Amino acid sequence: MNYTDIPKPIRSGLVIIDPQRGTPKEIIVLQFNPDSLERSIAPQAAGADNQSGDRTEALRLKGPAVETWKLTAEIDATDQLDVAAPNGIHPQLAVLEMLVSPSSASLRQLEALAAAGTLEITPVEAPLTLFTWGNKRVVPVRLTEFSITEEAFDVDLNPIRAQVVISLRVLTVSDLPVTNRGYELYLAYLAQKERLAGPAATGRLSALGLSGSGLGGV
Repeated sequence: MNYTDIPKPIRSGLVIIDPQRGTPKEIIVLQFNPDSLERSIAPQAAGADNQSGDRTEALRLKGPAVETWKLTAEIDATDQLDVAAPNGIHPQLAVLEMLVSPSSASLRQLEALAAAGTLEITPVEAPLTLFTWGNKRVVPVRLTEFSITEEAFDVDLNPIRAQVVISLRVLTVSDLPVTNRGYELYLAYLAQKERLAGPAATGRLSALGLSGSGLGGV
């Protein structure tokens, strides 16, 4: 087998959805797939903050689990010497940073509304962002944090290599209105989990040293 026969790996990345059309507005493909993906899942227990001691709430879930993801992306201009990069990796970093900041035009528009005496000014709505990790994980997310470490620079001090730590919170049906496309995308992601869980082998009580009678006759 030669190198041309080896299939190219699927890349992870971010897809920005146009809020009006519901179509991809921008696609950010990570240059390298992260070596690891840290995921944290916290259940939304109905009785978690219940101070009344209501025992009927102990096993109830009031909504989907709160899921947060964290990864480290590497951006390296020196790995793409065939691509002209007069600004180093400034463009790639700027695209990521603009995902968590309103545009200058929208800020000027808010300023104009305030100057005109508008009583109620709606905060700028960010576009829907999807994080993709293969075709089994396509989830609506809110970017909660960026941490950028620029590690190398060219003679003009343009960064040419950086590590970017990205923290994401998965948006669920508890976060989004029914009319938002992310609502259905989250349900599709959850349904995919259910399908993947289906073939998982069920264990035996005997492997745990238990029997049905040992569980109160269950």
